[in-house]
Amino acid sequence: MPILDPNEIMFTAFEPTVQNRFIMYIDGIPSFMIKSASAPNVNLNEIKIEHINVYRKLKGKAEWQDMTLSLYNPISPSGQQVCMEWIRLSHESVTGRDGYSDFYKKDLNLSILGPVGDVVSEWIIKGAFIKQSNFGTYDWANQDAVMIELTIGMDYCILNY
Repeated sequence: MPILDPNEIMFTAFEPTVQNRFIMYIDGIPSFMIKSASAPNVNLNEIKIEHINVYRKLKGKAEWQDMTLSLYNPISPSGQQVCMEWIRLSHESVTGRDGYSDFYKKDLNLSILGPVGDVVSEWIIKGAFIKQSNFGTYDWANQDAVMIELTIGMDYCILNY
């Protein structure tokens, strides 16, 4: 019978990443406004190769899923205004004109921080654009901060480290 290595059965100390240690950089949106961001997710689609009464599966196209962002809506600078400036690059509601993808697609940076503020992981979100925006709810019976919810589509993501 083999003898187990003590490193396999004893606790190994480690420092986990935690949800509240991150900073996100989006050109035109101050980082302090970003309250939460979902991490990138990818779906590796499949291809079925049919043959008589069986099939074989292969990996198909990789599809990066949408991200959701929750932003505080400060009075100054106006959270709604900075988000609308990005939206107007893809669609101007006054004139009805749409913009070229070079205008409205941005590269975003999601930096995961360690306990002393060092960057321990970094996602680069390539070709990001706003797919949906919700500018919050106003309610006389509620005193919570108004939040802006954004759904972000992207071309692909890179995990630097």
